Amino acid sequence: MGLLGRWRGLRHANAWIFGTMLVSAGLSLVASLVLSIDAVRLAADPQIALSCNINSVINCGAVATSWQASLLGFPNAFLGLVAEPVVITIAVACLGGVRFPRWFMFAAQIVYTIGVVFAYWLFYQAMFHIGALCPWCLLVTVSTTLVFVTLTHVNIRDGNLPLPLGMRLALEGAIKADLDAIAVTIWLLALTLAVVSKYGNTLFG
Repeated sequence: MGLLGRWRGLRHANAWIFGTMLVSAGLSLVASLVLSIDAVRLAADPQIALSCNINSVINCGAVATSWQASLLGFPNAFLGLVAEPVVITIAVACLGGVRFPRWFMFAAQIVYTIGVVFAYWLFYQAMFHIGALCPWCLLVTVSTTLVFVTLTHVNIRDGNLPLPLGMRLALEGAIKADLDAIAVTIWLLALTLAVVSKYGNTLFG
């Protein structure tokens, strides 16, 4: 088996998939915890200078005090404190050999799809309306993307999604050809390029 074959074997193994999910969800949980603490600090003192207030663009305070940061009436980061431990539990259980029912994994897919859409809505708002970026929020965006991709990977691989036969076979073929890995790599590079193109040198000024 060549190097490419070994890579594919590794990438489709549960250890890689759920290990990646575990690390990504763990990073998102850490970011959510920091954002939650900052939200409490800002509530106590709206003038406090957060450690990630670097300049006019990299400015957690500007993002945290916007209405978008508390869309549901409380800091959005609190949602991460609830959701990510569930993902971590799923990842650890699956690494230990647990196989959840199809309905459970399908439900997890629906819930996390809503979560990743919400994360990208916040990213769009920060980019084009708030005009400032929060490093911890960007970490959440990237990590939720990786969790979504790994969850989708395993659900397609294991047939947990109620899809038409033709679509299911096409998606399984794409997964086997590693097109999902290529797509997410291009996507994250495109996001990076979008941020750099919009803000340029002001990111570091």
